[in-house]
Amino acid sequence: MENDKKAFLYALSAVLLWSTVATAFKITLNYLSPLQMVTAASTVSCLVLTLVAFIQRKQAQLLLELRRMPLYYLLIGVLNPTVYYLVLFEAYSLLPASEAQPLNYTWAIALTFMAAVLLKQKIRKRDWFASALGYLGVLVIATRGDVIGLSFSNLEGVLWALLSTFLWALYWIINTKRNADSVVQLVLAFGLSLPFLWVASVWFDDWSGIPWQGWLAVSYVGLFEMGITFLLWMSAMKTATNTSLISNLIFLSPFISLILLNQIIGETIHLSTIAGLVLIISGLVFQRIRIKKKSLG
Repeated sequence: MENDKKAFLYALSAVLLWSTVATAFKITLNYLSPLQMVTAASTVSCLVLTLVAFIQRKQAQLLLELRRMPLYYLLIGVLNPTVYYLVLFEAYSLLPASEAQPLNYTWAIALTFMAAVLLKQKIRKRDWFASALGYLGVLVIATRGDVIGLSFSNLEGVLWALLSTFLWALYWIINTKRNADSVVQLVLAFGLSLPFLWVASVWFDDWSGIPWQGWLAVSYVGLFEMGITFLLWMSAMKTATNTSLISNLIFLSPFISLILLNQIIGETIHLSTIAGLVLIISGLVFQRIRIKKKSLG
């Protein structure tokens, strides 16, 4: 019981922090370009995760993993954080965060299709139904309810958001094949990506004149989107006697996020966004029911 209480607190803290990042994204994009944002946030995250790795005395693991598979971690770093967050932040720059964030939640549905293509896993009838629900939700959000007329509010932004879900699914499929410590993997991927990000951002963007608000906002993104929140969630998963006790908490995040977006930066939350989000979450829950039944059977 004591472990489950700790796990619940860890998980709830992670969910609450993740609920703030959509707001932080939009605030940060007022001051930095998507490339600058990825670069600065990745730097902050890498520093924090490296400190954690040293506190946990994982220096030897870092060196061992780097020597074993340097190209692997370089390629992983290109995928995440570089390409994934560039695409995601581009979507946020084009769409209201209240629309971009729910669309990003369809990554679990994208994972079903990526696993079918790359891992030859079978897509069952339940998966097709869950996917139909999820992408119907995407359509409702993207058209702001005008599903019949297919009048998209910003088709380019929607496509960037959907692309980010497939990139994240691809990252998970590749990353789970490597049985290494999560913190070690993140430090190496982020660390190896930073030289390329800094060269590109200095070449394409002007770093002068960014106010302290921009630096504070991007540091928040680095800390709580890419760093500390991940560690809190991992701690929750390891501490819980049954992960199902905490896993469903993640579904609170998008709804809390909508409230924060409305209250903090004044975004209008359309009824179509709420309806679409409900459809997406329904699809994700439907998939989880299938997984639970399978594990019990």
